[in-house]
Amino acid sequence: MAKHGADEPSSRSGSPDGEGRASEDRSLLHQRLAVRELIDTEVSYLHMLQLCASDIRSRLQQLPQGDLDVLFSNIDDIIKVNSRFLHDLQETASKEEEQVQLVGNIFLEFQEELEQVYKVYCASYDQALLLVDTYRKEPELQRHIQGIVEAVVPQAGSSGLSFLLVIPLQRITRYPLLLQKILENTVPDASAYPVLQRAVSALQDVNTNINEYKMRKEVASKYTKVEQLTLRERLARINTHTLSKKTTRLSQLLKQEAGLIPRTEDKEFDDLEERFQWVSLCVTELKNNVAAYLDNLQKQRLEGLVWQPLCSLAKALLGPQNLIKKRLDKLLDFERVEEKLLEVGSVTYQEEATRHTYQALNSLLVAELPQFNQLVMQWLGQILRTFVTLQRDLAKQVLQRAEGSMAQLPHHHVPEPAFRKLVEDALGRTSNQLRSFQETFEKVLPPPTTQPLLPGSERQVQALLSRHGPGKLYQVTSNISGTGTLDLTLPRGQIVAILQNKDTKGNSGRWLVDTGGHRGYVPAGKLQLYHVVPSAEELRRQAGLNKDPRCLTPEPSPAPVPSIPTVNQVIAAYPFVARSSHEVSLQAGQPVTILEAQDKKGNPEWSLVEVNGQRGYVPSGFLARARSPVLWGWSVPS
Repeated sequence: MAKHGADEPSSRSGSPDGEGRASEDRSLLHQRLAVRELIDTEVSYLHMLQLCASDIRSRLQQLPQGDLDVLFSNIDDIIKVNSRFLHDLQETASKEEEQVQLVGNIFLEFQEELEQVYKVYCASYDQALLLVDTYRKEPELQRHIQGIVEAVVPQAGSSGLSFLLVIPLQRITRYPLLLQKILENTVPDASAYPVLQRAVSALQDVNTNINEYKMRKEVASKYTKVEQLTLRERLARINTHTLSKKTTRLSQLLKQEAGLIPRTEDKEFDDLEERFQWVSLCVTELKNNVAAYLDNLQKQRLEGLVWQPLCSLAKALLGPQNLIKKRLDKLLDFERVEEKLLEVGSVTYQEEATRHTYQALNSLLVAELPQFNQLVMQWLGQILRTFVTLQRDLAKQVLQRAEGSMAQLPHHHVPEPAFRKLVEDALGRTSNQLRSFQETFEKVLPPPTTQPLLPGSERQVQALLSRHGPGKLYQVTSNISGTGTLDLTLPRGQIVAILQNKDTKGNSGRWLVDTGGHRGYVPAGKLQLYHVVPSAEELRRQAGLNKDPRCLTPEPSPAPVPSIPTVNQVIAAYPFVARSSHEVSLQAGQPVTILEAQDKKGNPEWSLVEVNGQRGYVPSGFLARARSPVLWGWSVPS
């Protein structure tokens, strides 16, 4: 017993050290095996990718190119990144003591590149599976595809293409697990331990970001589709849920327009949207101009090098435009849910999904609109450069033809200085004639008047005048068709009162006005200040009040003039386009016969006239007396 007790301390002091060394050796062995597994599986993975990109894709050329682009997505980019990644991993084998730390640093260096290439592939993976499902519905095509896959990759089995397409997804999700295995077999006090921790966290973040990007893409693809629906199809989609949702959005929008609730401000997105809309407008205007150009000049080169790329560019803008419109709808839903969250403190599962949908759409647009705008600008710039080059070629051709035709001109033998002097003299004479004509015309015509009031609108003008004062009254210069929810539709000549010279967003090009019955927004550029003109009776009354009652000297009688017929003969001072069957059109300088100097209500601002055998009403301010009661018109100075 004593001997056994004496041996006991010796066994206790030696055993832990031996076990510790054995444990460290096992951890080191497992660590090296984990690193070896990482490199070996990376070699096999890259080999499989190269088989897909070269052998399988090249044998599937009977499929449309669009299908191949979806099936294999950006596999070439993945091969480039992973080839460099594998090369760096293999380089660490020669530095055994530092290998684990170097592996962690390599993952950190490739973090951004791995995320960029794999998120593109993962986002298109679901669409690739849909294509595979369609191939399975065609037995002959499916057998052909299956035969190619099994010949190149026998282990694919009956899964076929699906087995190959999922490999990149499996690989990117396996990286954190492989790193975690290496980390678990690394002692905490080793210098490689914090590096491996950061690498594991970085690869987990990569997978999280890829999942979020994939979710955003799925939400966006739902709303970027451009559907050409008939009215019947649109009505068939209306149900209680859509009516409730649209009513809620309209209510939210009206509250914001009225200033009852604040609008969510997103300066970054607003700037991006403004740039996108500007680019979209440039593309639309250029497309319209080129279309008009092609109508008048048939050029095959122009159509192939400018028109077709321009149409493709305009088509590419439709998806983002729909996405921006849908973002506004989702923003209204998001604001409503946020209000409820502040008031109640909780939301339903569906409302939480609504919040996430808006956040996904907004994040995707903010992330990708800058790149999209830049690409569109480059595309548009290339089209414009091509168009300018073609224009230059056309100008050369025209110049060559012009030089051949110049010999037939009567003054082709005149030297350039003498010809320039000849042109200047001719322009001088014409200028003098125009100046003389202008002076004569100004003597004949009265000063310009404002746009006449619409018939029967005097009472409405008086109501606006008494309510807002003369300084607030404006007149519509051209017809306005409202497009927005709070926009007004007004005819030319309508009198309105301005309430605010900007909208709720601070846009000074959109004014809030009062028509006397409705209030809404109109373009500021289609309004001009209305000068209140007193009626003839008011002018006579003012003239009578201004006379001095003490001055009773009779006025001298005017000199006798030739008698004027009872029916007044005048001329049209300005052109006028009839807007109804009760009106008649005028041309400037056209002789007009006044039948009645007022309308049926006694309004002197409209006159019943006869022009070229047609009778109708015209604005009285558009008529002027002729200088002579006998001769009509005037002679153009020679």
